[in-house]
Amino acid sequence: MAYLFTSESVSEGHPDKVADQISDALIDNFLAFDPESKVACETLVTTGQVILAGEVKSNTYLDVQQIAREVIRKIGYTKSEYMFEADSCGVLSAIHEQSADINQGVDRASKEEQGAGDQGMMFGYATNETENYMPLALDLSHAILIELANLRRENNEIKYLRPDAKSQVTLEYSDDNKPVRIDAIVISTQHDDFAAEAEMLAKIKSDLISILIPRIKAKYPQYAHLFNDDITYHINPTGKFVIGGPHGDTGLTGRKIIVDTYGGKGAHGGGAFSGKDPSKVDRSAAYATRHIAKNLVAAGLCDEVLVQVSYAIGVAKPTSINVVTYGTSKVNMTDGEISKVIENVFDMRPYFIEQRLKLRNPIYSETAAYGHMGRKSETVTKTFQLPNGAPKTVEVELFTWEKLDYVDKVKAAFGL
Repeated sequence: MAYLFTSESVSEGHPDKVADQISDALIDNFLAFDPESKVACETLVTTGQVILAGEVKSNTYLDVQQIAREVIRKIGYTKSEYMFEADSCGVLSAIHEQSADINQGVDRASKEEQGAGDQGMMFGYATNETENYMPLALDLSHAILIELANLRRENNEIKYLRPDAKSQVTLEYSDDNKPVRIDAIVISTQHDDFAAEAEMLAKIKSDLISILIPRIKAKYPQYAHLFNDDITYHINPTGKFVIGGPHGDTGLTGRKIIVDTYGGKGAHGGGAFSGKDPSKVDRSAAYATRHIAKNLVAAGLCDEVLVQVSYAIGVAKPTSINVVTYGTSKVNMTDGEISKVIENVFDMRPYFIEQRLKLRNPIYSETAAYGHMGRKSETVTKTFQLPNGAPKTVEVELFTWEKLDYVDKVKAAFGL
């Protein structure tokens, strides 16, 4: 029997995402000047206020206030009527030194024996229902908000948009688990105040359906066939949405972990990513399991896969690695047997994950909005500035866990 599945996304101006982006900007700046930095930074944003807290072990000093303001400005909170503005908001830092008790479990005389920064389990997922091996409902939800942000910055066809927004896409799947059409789309976008509320809501709905949706279809032609005249649209369903961002809701780092990963498909171990350096396996091992999952599907081993890894704090070797192919495996092996082979192909000790995926580089700001997975791996040049110091320019490779660089090794290991 056909069924429905839904995923959501939130924009870069959503208060939780503002917090994530500030936390990851701090990570990038610490790593740019001291790649061995150990950082766990949390951010809270509310009306006119940013509060930074966390633990750091680093040989560099940052102007954390300036970094936070730059992030807020880039997102688009640049007007006083938003009640949260880059130049006027207060920024309080309560960042202190990392606990020596935690650090002793990570650092080792031999780097190869670096222990996991925490206990826990992490999951990676991939499916062949999209070109980037991501769940389709989440991919479309992200795409809607990325294009909405483009429209806001262009300030051309639609001039009233503000930074905060959410989207949601419901797909209908066939009996054989293939997406066949979009059933519903929900978009809530913050906007400037209007004199007449009824006319405002009608205009926003008309603009998003007639301007935004065609741009999505043009930009993602592979999904155009899923759009139809029977889609149910809920555009700002509660009414006007003038008060938003950190003034409308308090934002915290790490509260959008399903948006950050697979939109409810697969599984999640519960650990957030933003604000954590790669010694924290919540982050690095989640990237590594995505890397495994994507390469397994791309190699043709299966159509869909979930990879789990788990750790004990301070211990290098994982306590378990598990692979679930949902009955889509193309080899005559059980999932348990596949798991044993994977252990020999991918070294999941924290140090080797960091080296394989180049995680001790300032690559995290780009992950903090519109998902950590399914993004384009590319090399970019970034510039960082210390207080009263010369700028530092570095070339880094983003989203290394999205590379299909292990496809040949997987094929060889499984005789594909």
